[in-house]
Amino acid sequence: MIKIKGLTKRFRNILALNDLNLEIGKGQIFGYIGPNGAGKTTTIRIIAGLLRPSEGQATVAGVDVVKHPRQARDVVGFLPDTFGVYQGMRVWEYLDFFGAAYRIPRKERIPRVDEVLTLTGTDAMRDYFIESLSHGMRQRVGLAKTLLHRPDVLLLDEPTNGLDPRARIEFRELLKTMRDAGKTLIVSSHILPELATVCDSIGIIERGVLLQYGTVKEVMQKVQQRRVVHIEIDGDAGKAGADLKGYSKEQLQVGEVMGNLIPATCEGSDDVISGAVKFLVERNHKVLWCSEAAIDLEQVYMRVTETAKAGSREMVEDA
Repeated sequence: MIKIKGLTKRFRNILALNDLNLEIGKGQIFGYIGPNGAGKTTTIRIIAGLLRPSEGQATVAGVDVVKHPRQARDVVGFLPDTFGVYQGMRVWEYLDFFGAAYRIPRKERIPRVDEVLTLTGTDAMRDYFIESLSHGMRQRVGLAKTLLHRPDVLLLDEPTNGLDPRARIEFRELLKTMRDAGKTLIVSSHILPELATVCDSIGIIERGVLLQYGTVKEVMQKVQQRRVVHIEIDGDAGKAGADLKGYSKEQLQVGEVMGNLIPATCEGSDDVISGAVKFLVERNHKVLWCSEAAIDLEQVYMRVTETAKAGSREMVEDA
């Protein structure tokens, strides 16, 4: 659905994007993570056909956004981090106005406005003056505006910025609804735990460079140097722990048994962990459950960016 190859953008002496390569499939939510000035908004504006890259290619639903920016806007819906609302205009009037801007014929605009109001849960607000709405409801109306021309791709730049916890949860569920409807979404956000729960894949960008990219699980596994596993035993956990030490000292190290719980660390794949469980069962130990203590997305982000900064310092020192 979205293919980016060698995308580079320079603003005079500032390199905002540096050889970005990315591919996002249809019906996926892609979480774009990075600090202010990392290149997230620049990427989104290029995909939306609002900014020309210095180099590289970007296609959306088969449309080259560089060569055919107007055509790309027909398949893309862009919700910026801040958007204008007009005083003295009711919600339905606001949407009708933008429906006309999208060149939707008058006879189609009324049912189209009703459609997006229902989809975003704002139908009860149709006659409210838009300036009277809470920030969370304005964000919903902004999304409704973005959906008016039925785009296949949604570009949401910091959509939950400034929302209270309940509004963020509701907006997150709304994103899932969009995905289930077949939309492809790029969501940039600083609220990292939210992206971990809603996104199919993530990308971590800093200073215009994409540092990590993949599913949440893949990125976490790349960053996490050692995996921590806990195995609960129904029976003599001490004996089970002693037996497990003979499984593979190179790949799995067994810690001190705590009650019925055996902690272990490993550097191997899932096969190492499943093999350890099988090893215990074959020796007549009753395994109740096995779980891995995963690092959260904020820890992943910090490790990835710290590694990048350390690499930059080494290059400067070598020079």
